[in-house]
Amino acid sequence: MNPIEFVLPGEIEKRSFEIISEELEKRQIVLPKEQEPVTKRVIHTSADFDYAETMCYSDHAVEIAKELILKGADIVTDTNMALAGINKKILASFGGEAHCFMADLDVARLARERQVTRATISMEKAAAIEKPVIFAVGNAPTALIELHKMITEGRYQPAFIIGVPVGFVNVVPAKELIMETEVPYIINRGRKGGSNVAAAICNAILYQLRR
Repeated sequence: MNPIEFVLPGEIEKRSFEIISEELEKRQIVLPKEQEPVTKRVIHTSADFDYAETMCYSDHAVEIAKELILKGADIVTDTNMALAGINKKILASFGGEAHCFMADLDVARLARERQVTRATISMEKAAAIEKPVIFAVGNAPTALIELHKMITEGRYQPAFIIGVPVGFVNVVPAKELIMETEVPYIINRGRKGGSNVAAAICNAILYQLRR
């Protein structure tokens, strides 16, 4: 049994990241410098070191996401859980706002009428935001599928996609679809992910920018 460590409340997160660094070193995993804060925060959120191997980033993804936030981009999530987890204070300090349209009455009504998921309609609604949008998808692969459809049909171009839905049905191919586009992305390959992971990725980027 591992001994209990005495760690001051304010030092718990710091100690957690020290342990993550130690574990990665033991596994002989060296993360690219730009990606390191994001991947480590995902591991911190999930306690799952598989993410060190499965997180995928388009070229200069983290720097592009940071630049978008600095210019006031909004973030749209596919769950209220992810929305709740994002540090909206930091985002607002750069003129950005976080949204989730999944519980909106018009979204629910249109989804029933068209017999599609609310995530599909939410992505369409988000496309009407008249500023750059970072999409943070942690639950619904149909959100990624709809984004891909809008991109390939030339109807909409997201500024950035964080694609980490969790599950079994269409999750893996939906992620792969996004990686085939020219939109900058952070994707976790495979079945793992979740709203907590989507929020963690957003926060890892936001925390690097806090004043």
